[in-house]
Amino acid sequence: MKGQDVVVLLKLTSLEDDAKDVGHGSSPLGPATGEDPYSVRALEAALGISKTEIGASLKRSIASGLAIKDRKTGRPKPSRRQLREFIVHGLKFVFPAKPGAMQRGLPTAFAAPVLRESLHSAGNLICVWPYAHAKDMGQSVDPLFKSVPEACENDKRLYAYLALIDAIRIGNQRESKHAAGLLAQRLE
Repeated sequence: MKGQDVVVLLKLTSLEDDAKDVGHGSSPLGPATGEDPYSVRALEAALGISKTEIGASLKRSIASGLAIKDRKTGRPKPSRRQLREFIVHGLKFVFPAKPGAMQRGLPTAFAAPVLRESLHSAGNLICVWPYAHAKDMGQSVDPLFKSVPEACENDKRLYAYLALIDAIRIGNQRESKHAAGLLAQRLE
C-alpha cells in the first residue's frame, strides 16, 4: 500500500459522488475532453500521478479489498466500508503525519474548509500542504502524495476527503473522532 493508493481511491469516491449528484448513477464526462473520468488517462490528468502508477495502485487496492471491479462496467470502484475502516483505524499508523516547519501552502486538517467552522484547534498555527501557489502560511504536513495540492484545487470533494484524513492523522483523540465521524457520513 502506498499513499497514492488512498488518493486514487478517494478520487474514485469523489467521481461516484459527482455521478450521484448529476444523474443517479450516470457518470459525467470529463470537462474539456469528453473522456471517461474513470479512465487511467483522466485520472492521470486529474491527480498528477502517472498512468503506470495509477494502474499499479488500482491493482494493489483490488488485491487488498479496498476496491472491487464493478460487474456492469468493469471499472474499479472503492469499497467504501473497507476504505472507511482502513482510514479511521489504520491510516495514521501506516502514513503518520507530523507538522513541520512554517511554509506557504494549502490549508489542511482543521484549517481546511470542511472543518474550519466545526472544529477549532488550539493556537494560531494551521497545517498546510506545501504549495508555492497558495497564500496561507502554516506548519507543513506532507500530503499522501506530492501532487495532492494541485489535485485538490480542481476537486473540492477530494479536498474535503483528504483534509479529513489529515485531521485523523494529526489530531488528538477528540479531533480525530470528529473528523472520522464526518468522513463516515461522506463514505456511506
